[in-house]
Amino acid sequence: MARYFCKIEYNGANYCGWQAQNNQRSVQGEFERTLEKLFSKKIEVFASGRTDAGVHALDQAVHFDLDAIVPCDRLKIALNDMLPKDIAIKKVRKVSDKFNVRYNIKKKTYLYKLQCGYEKNAIDGEKITHIKSMLSLEKMNEIKDIFLGQHNFKGYASAKAQVSDFVREIYDIKITQKKNIFEFRITGNGFLYNMVRIIVGSIVDFALDKRTKEELLLAFEKQERMFAGRTMPPQGLYLEKTYYRK
Repeated sequence: MARYFCKIEYNGANYCGWQAQNNQRSVQGEFERTLEKLFSKKIEVFASGRTDAGVHALDQAVHFDLDAIVPCDRLKIALNDMLPKDIAIKKVRKVSDKFNVRYNIKKKTYLYKLQCGYEKNAIDGEKITHIKSMLSLEKMNEIKDIFLGQHNFKGYASAKAQVSDFVREIYDIKITQKKNIFEFRITGNGFLYNMVRIIVGSIVDFALDKRTKEELLLAFEKQERMFAGRTMPPQGLYLEKTYYRK
């Protein structure tokens, strides 16, 4: 038995998310169907984490096991030839059978793209979120540091988050502006369901005077979702980078 590690990229617009679900098109489902066609047997694929419906990945990490050893370059070519055009294999390598993409991960960076103003984006509308209000980079930078460090992020997670431990650590938040497009990069050791979208929504709502710093701090103190900001739409969100221990 040989274990293979892949870095993959996908446009999530046409999928219900990473995880396979009955009667819905998923990235995991397409990947596993492709492997089944190649090797004539069902092969389960494990990912570093789930992405939601409409969310994209530039650097998702997965692993799976094969009965035979296949050259990595040949496996990459074969998978890319058969996968849908909106899923691409960027890298393949053989790893130890003790390696696990979920448990060996060190940190992740998510990217959120936001366009402000009245201009519409017809071609890339599914890859960026648009709001009509203009934002102040200076004001957003005023509030971002409250999310840094280790916290209980229950107040910044969806009620659908099915976990018992809500403690996560955020290492860095960078916000950059190019004309009317803002990019938020959030790096942490792990993320809860909708956590990145709610953190970005909270920063946006603070900049628009729809949430105060005191309210956002109460979301931590009371662990209540009602004090945090909006949940941003999924199309602006990308799993940008996964980092693994060497």
